[in-house]
Amino acid sequence: MTQTSSLGRNTALLAVFLLGIWVSASGLLGQISDHWDDIVYLSQQHVFLVATSGGAAILVGVPVGIWLSRPAMERHAETVMQVFNIGTTIPTLAVIALSMTFLGIGFPPAFFGLFVASLLPIVRNTYAGLLAVPSHLKEAATGMGMTQTQILWRVELPNALYVIFSGVRTALAINVGTTPLAFLIGGGGLGELIFTGIDLMDPGMLLAGAVPTALLAVLVDFLMGQAQLRLIPKGVNPLR
Repeated sequence: MTQTSSLGRNTALLAVFLLGIWVSASGLLGQISDHWDDIVYLSQQHVFLVATSGGAAILVGVPVGIWLSRPAMERHAETVMQVFNIGTTIPTLAVIALSMTFLGIGFPPAFFGLFVASLLPIVRNTYAGLLAVPSHLKEAATGMGMTQTQILWRVELPNALYVIFSGVRTALAINVGTTPLAFLIGGGGLGELIFTGIDLMDPGMLLAGAVPTALLAVLVDFLMGQAQLRLIPKGVNPLR
């Protein structure tokens, strides 16, 4: 798992590096800099959308994953997970379009669509991570007189944190890459430069939106990787 995620990060970094070289060599760097004010303003909107929808997905997804992993939900957990799977198979653009019917145009439908797109990896990894905690650890904690709540907080969650963080990391990566679609329904973000550049056949404007989006994705992945290393107890961190 560690080698695979490391390879993915290195590939993303290499892709961004090669893209930067190509942009510089093709003379598009000057055209991109012409849109600097727009890049700064729209990047702030982009980050706000990612932070709010991704944060909401974490606040909802982790408790739902914990709830599904409890013994009382053993018979129904997979059925509930299939509901989340069905919701994720619907394209995010379709979810955003459908939500416009109820939420109108602008931030609310964009937030809802990105929230739905980010939810499944967090729920699934939280659920899977807690189920993967070795039973002998829970039995030992029970033998020590711990309650079920104490076992959850002191034994299960610390040992499932790496898998949970991986789900959050995947969800945020999906979120950053999907957020440009928010422009199509007035939600703002770097998609304004990307789609306007496509419409006007302006490569400079297109890259002024695409390059910052790629850099944001790499930055978010890097920050989540650092959080994994620093926040997960060393004794249960496979990277140590």
